[in-house]
Amino acid sequence: MATQRKPKVRDLPPTFRTFIRAFPELADTHERVAKVVDDAGPLDRKTCELIKIGICLGGGLESALRSHARRARELGASESEIEQAVLLGMTTCGFPRTVAAWQWTRKPSKRGR
Repeated sequence: MATQRKPKVRDLPPTFRTFIRAFPELADTHERVAKVVDDAGPLDRKTCELIKIGICLGGGLESALRSHARRARELGASESEIEQAVLLGMTTCGFPRTVAAWQWTRKPSKRGR
């Protein structure tokens, strides 16, 4: 499986940075659980990140979707792979959510991510 760098605190959204500083043990536990879940089956890390893009699309989670798109890119996903992960949501989650998610993967956030 491909390895993935742990994002630096300064790369995280401001609200998330504040949260993990307020609750460091919870943040550490969340990180450990996420690793166990990612390693629980045969899917490689890039595929897991592409799937998480679809999950975030369904939930309308812009910040998380941007994060997983960034991670997918870091793991070698092409723009067309990320785009397909978004487009797959159209028949399940609807056209408006899909278009919004597509925009989120294309438009840099205020943090430049």
